[in-house]
Amino acid sequence: MAKPGHSWSRAPAGKEEDEEGEDPLDARIARTGCLEQHRELQECMEQHRDWRHCQTQLRAFGACMARREQGQSRAHPAQ
Repeated sequence: MAKPGHSWSRAPAGKEEDEEGEDPLDARIARTGCLEQHRELQECMEQHRDWRHCQTQLRAFGACMARREQGQSRAHPAQ
């Protein structure tokens, strides 16, 4: 079965992750605080198999990530 996080078919929460360890991309997204929006987008993609039907979730995830990037750029200004 495909690893969770990057395919449309996800294993039940915790089952595959316990067996193989946490997906590195999921771990990075979790550190941003946007994991819930990412999972909602994944669920929509799994259901519809077409990103055009998931615009609400896509925008919510993108907005969350943009907020995180702005916060990081303020914390670490370019030199």
